[in-house]
Amino acid sequence: MLEFFNMVLHIDKTLGVWVAQYGVWVYLVLFLIVFAETGLVVLPFLPGDSLLFIAGAFGATGHIDPILMSILLIIAAVTGNTLNYAIGRYIGPRVFSMNLRFLDRGALMRTHAFYEKHGGKTIVMSRFIPVVRTFAPFVAGVADMSLARFQLFNILGALIWVISLVAAGYFFGNIPLVREHLNTIVLLGLAAAIVPVVGAAVIKLVRSRRA
Repeated sequence: MLEFFNMVLHIDKTLGVWVAQYGVWVYLVLFLIVFAETGLVVLPFLPGDSLLFIAGAFGATGHIDPILMSILLIIAAVTGNTLNYAIGRYIGPRVFSMNLRFLDRGALMRTHAFYEKHGGKTIVMSRFIPVVRTFAPFVAGVADMSLARFQLFNILGALIWVISLVAAGYFFGNIPLVREHLNTIVLLGLAAAIVPVVGAAVIKLVRSRRA
C-alpha cells in the first residue's frame, strides 16, 4: 500500500509504467485518484494538478485517448466533490447541533452566509489550489450551501480545471525543458492560483478595518 501511494505521489515518473502494465485499466486508476482526492477529506495529499498535466502529455503521444480521459476525469471531479459535499452536509448539522463548548455556532452561521455570497467563486477557484480543493466542497456542505448552486459551480470548476490542465499537458508536456522542471512549474502554477485569492482576502480585510 505504501509503495502504491509512493507511486501515486510521483505520478510523473510512474504513469508511463502504469500505461505499459495496465493498458486501458489506467483510465480507472486515474479516475479513482481524482475521485479520491476530491471526494475524501482524508486524502488531500493525492496529486491532482500534476496528474492532469502528465496525463495530457501522454495523451499527446497516443498512449492515452485525451478526449475519453478528460471526460472520465471531469466525471470523477464532479462526483468526488458531490460526495464530499454530501458528507459535509450530513455531518455538519449533527456536529453543530450538539451542545459542545468548543463549537462556535456563530462561526457556522458566518460560514453559511459566506458561501451563500461567495460560494460559487470559492468552489471554482479552489479547484486549482491543492488541499483547499479537497476541503472546499466539504465546508460547502457543512455551511448548507444549496445543492443546485453547488452543482452549478462544481461542474463549471471541474470543466475548467480538467480541460485547462490536460490541454496544457497535451501541448507542452512533452517539451524536454517542461518535463525536467515539472515540479517547479506546478509550484509556480500553485502560486499563481493562491496569490490572487490571498491578495483579495487581504484587501477585503484592510477595507473592512478602515470601515
